[in-house]
Amino acid sequence: MSLVQEFKEFAMKGNVVDMAVGIIIGAAFGKIVSALVGSVLMPSIGMMLGGVDFSGLSVVLGTDAKTGEPVAIQYGLFIQALIDFLIIAFAIFMALKGINRMKKPPAPAAAAGPPREEVLLTEIRDLLKQR
Repeated sequence: MSLVQEFKEFAMKGNVVDMAVGIIIGAAFGKIVSALVGSVLMPSIGMMLGGVDFSGLSVVLGTDAKTGEPVAIQYGLFIQALIDFLIIAFAIFMALKGINRMKKPPAPAAAAGPPREEVLLTEIRDLLKQR
């Protein structure tokens, strides 16, 4: 078997193709959530907190000796990325919860007891054995 043919078999397996589709959809979903957080949620949260722009929050450590530009820790971007992550994680959790609910087979019904006639016949037999 040639290397090209072996690679073709590997690439066309169902799991590999499914994983590739999942990665592509996940990347697109991540962009959608980032846009939602950056354009809708963060400005709304910033307005509720008195006009705070999270992307601009930073702590200046000093200036760069070569360029003279300020060196800063931009913790606002970290807060925004953290909110992105929480929203994506919650959305994936809810999607998986729905998928798992659809996969679960219905709970088996309680086993039906024997018919009433059998129960009566069993009782009669037991009474006859006692005599």
